[in-house]
Amino acid sequence: MEWVFLAGAILIEVAATLSLRVAAGGRRTWYAGVVAGYVVSFALLSLALDAGLGLGVAYGIWTAVGVALTAVFSRLLFGEPLTPVMGLGIALIAGGVVLLELGAPH
Repeated sequence: MEWVFLAGAILIEVAATLSLRVAAGGRRTWYAGVVAGYVVSFALLSLALDAGLGLGVAYGIWTAVGVALTAVFSRLLFGEPLTPVMGLGIALIAGGVVLLELGAPH
């Protein structure tokens, strides 16, 4: 169940961050969704930790996947750049998360 909580935390955090981009562009009512999204995301992350995920692994995966998804979706939704160097950075982050998971005691 901890992985379901973590996946939900990631997806909601990404949605909240993308909403922040919309809100910062002048659609101020979107800030309500930003705040609600971050609150729910942190609550789900807390549930993942309570269900047994280690903090280092959970936070590493949460932030890394969040960064990668946010970069890809901001390219698709807002036309922001996603250069090969940025893609390499995402790949390095993913590799770091894999190493975190492999190094965690099971």
